[in-house]
Amino acid sequence: MSSALRRVAQTASILKGRALGSVTNGSKYTKNFVQYLELPNGEIGSYFHDVPLALDAEHRTINMVVEVPRWSNGKFEVSKEKDYNPIVQDVKDGQVRFVHNIFPFHGYIHNYGSIPQTWEDPLVKSTHPGVQGLKGDNDPLDCCEIGSQILEMGQVRKVKVLGSLAMIDDGELDWKVIVIDAEDPLSKQVNSLKDVETHFPNLLSSTREWFRNYKIPAGKPPNTFAYGGAYRDFPETLSIIQGCHDSWKRLLFMENQNSKTPNAKRAGKGLVIKPDHAPDSTIDPENDKWYYI
Repeated sequence: MSSALRRVAQTASILKGRALGSVTNGSKYTKNFVQYLELPNGEIGSYFHDVPLALDAEHRTINMVVEVPRWSNGKFEVSKEKDYNPIVQDVKDGQVRFVHNIFPFHGYIHNYGSIPQTWEDPLVKSTHPGVQGLKGDNDPLDCCEIGSQILEMGQVRKVKVLGSLAMIDDGELDWKVIVIDAEDPLSKQVNSLKDVETHFPNLLSSTREWFRNYKIPAGKPPNTFAYGGAYRDFPETLSIIQGCHDSWKRLLFMENQNSKTPNAKRAGKGLVIKPDHAPDSTIDPENDKWYYI
């Protein structure tokens, strides 16, 4: 067994039946904020590589890493660059980033996050029907949790997969997987996109509209979608998740990893980090503005 596979197996053994935690350093809403995954043995792991995908095709469930709680607008994400891929706030031109509030919403309209152990490969053109020739955005798959609770940053949640939307962002393929928390009161009743329309009327159309327009206040053009903006159902979404999981496996064994591919450092070094969390920084009131598109 290769060293990479041994580390994956060792981490799976550590995680089995035990809860994950987090370690936070720095002040939220600043460039020095980082939140690391903490494994049950106290070791630091990677949200990208060490949280198992835990795909259960029969029950349609996977794991989700929560990056941004619903109704907040700080643009937090699993870092591709930093060792152990902690959650950080995205920075552009030296400033931490926030998404604009588009009427009638405030911030993100879902609990937003990523699917661990998946990778939208930017090095290989997709052969998936309908998106052939497009390259991935170099991130884990994104997911939008639609349940009733506001989840917390850094939580790892078991979620049910319902469908997906193929967004094209700056020419790159950027899938958005629609999920519901497996413990949500409606989870047992919601098993398909049709069920979403029944129990969450207009949510899917609002989701598409939000992703189309959320960059417009920053002076960017609307995002576009493959398939004319039509959602893909569970079987096709399952194929997408499995394909991106295979891409992640290739990433782990890639001999020529470079600055353009995600950092693949993960648990196995015994690294322990002590929490050093400062109070949250003040958010500029400018980020509370509403924009009418």
